[in-house]
Amino acid sequence: MTAVDGTDGTFTPRPGAAPLPRMIRAQAALETRMLLRNGEQLLLTVIIPTLLLVLFSTVDIVTVPTEETGGSGKAVDFLAPGVLALAVLSTAFTGQAIATGFERRYGVLKRLGASPLPRWALMTAKTCSVLVTEILQVVLLTAIAFALGWSPHGNPLAVLLLLVLGTAAFSGLGLLMAGTLRAEATLAAANLVFLLLLVGGGVIVPLEKFPDAARSVLELLPISALSEGLRDVLRDGAGMPWRDLGILAVWAVLGLGAAGRFFRWE
Repeated sequence: MTAVDGTDGTFTPRPGAAPLPRMIRAQAALETRMLLRNGEQLLLTVIIPTLLLVLFSTVDIVTVPTEETGGSGKAVDFLAPGVLALAVLSTAFTGQAIATGFERRYGVLKRLGASPLPRWALMTAKTCSVLVTEILQVVLLTAIAFALGWSPHGNPLAVLLLLVLGTAAFSGLGLLMAGTLRAEATLAAANLVFLLLLVGGGVIVPLEKFPDAARSVLELLPISALSEGLRDVLRDGAGMPWRDLGILAVWAVLGLGAAGRFFRWE
């Protein structure tokens, strides 16, 4: 065989896996495209949060008292942080649980587990896909909220920490559900949990509306910690919400730890 430069040479294949970072990037890009092309995922991640933000901000349904004036604040100032928390819930928990559950049922995870991509790298790629989707959600919802008259305050670092810990907590719980239940059970349970947390997690209904006994329990939920923490920072200009960050950190450790222990790939 003659080489390009005219000299004789021997050409032999060099089989092998691509570099690990390149495999993770490729898998993350694939996961993101699959998520954005799925109609049900778009309904959960984009349409429902957007509709809730626009509807409840423009229709006189939610009245929020403010400590400073004793009167009523703008609904969008209360709703925008809660809808951002809902966006994290819909992507990191509900969407990821359903998609991963059906991938497990159809044997996709089993086949990917036999590929050169390590299983931990597959989970990393899924997490990167969730983060990319959340960035798109936050940009879209923030733009809509500004158009509706939102006036955020507070420390951007506190907002970032809340969103990251919220993503970790919901991702762990979503993967735990997807890795232990049948796909059909995951579909039903994930949607049910989404609806329950939407109503009882302080997203659109203030926790003050609930009885004291129920409120003390609801405040310990990850969606409540995320929505109330974001609200304290973005609406009230509070400092670092350590209590809410602590609750999210506990859920993140428990969720990810349980997912790593009990997740079944087949």
